Amino acid sequence: MAEKELVIPKHVAIILDGNGRWAKKRFLPRTAGHAAGAKNLEKICKTAYEMGIEYLTVYAFSTENWKRPQDEVDTIMKLLNDYLNTCVKTANDNKMKCRLIGDMTRLDSSMQERILKLEEETKNNTGLKFNIAINYGSRDEIRRAVTKIAEEVKEGSLDPKAIDESVIANHLDTAGLPDPDLLIRTSGEERLSNFLLWQLAYTEFYFTDVFWPDFDEKELKLAIEKYNERDRRFGNAK
Repeated sequence: MAEKELVIPKHVAIILDGNGRWAKKRFLPRTAGHAAGAKNLEKICKTAYEMGIEYLTVYAFSTENWKRPQDEVDTIMKLLNDYLNTCVKTANDNKMKCRLIGDMTRLDSSMQERILKLEEETKNNTGLKFNIAINYGSRDEIRRAVTKIAEEVKEGSLDPKAIDESVIANHLDTAGLPDPDLLIRTSGEERLSNFLLWQLAYTEFYFTDVFWPDFDEKELKLAIEKYNERDRRFGNAK
């Protein structure tokens, strides 16, 4: 299928998986895989925008990832810090609007400051809307949303009878974002791993054996071609 004939999904979410196995296959430390994965992310952002994708949301670090070996966690955090340091210029050069989702309170203060700076300085950009999930877990996100809703009910600013799906969605980290049309997970795993459980209700899933550092423009186009083969009914009969 020619690219010009493809229906491009408005919002693509990606679980960036397989960095460690990519490195192991090359007899490199796992940390080298994370570095390669971070570098690839910049390429995919550019490719996604050129293809016409409006929103890209990536799973960079989960609430469960803290359980990994400390040296690996430290390396990932350093990579994220380095990325945030350079991302303002990169984002502005490419007109990307950046947003972080997840519980930022566990991150160190310097990282939180960089996140706020990145979001503030790119908020008016009109290119790719790029969302990075850091210290994110969907169950934790829903718990935090329920807590905020309960507090509003207790304060009297929200009528319990007014709580519907839109109220819940507006209390999630992704408030204001459209739900993903396509979820991609690399490296051969076929599970959600606590990612966007609410938002993926009617999303199309695409799983590939390709490790994230090797996921390139050709692989993204293949995922979108498979997406175009799906019949999205959203619960309706045809």
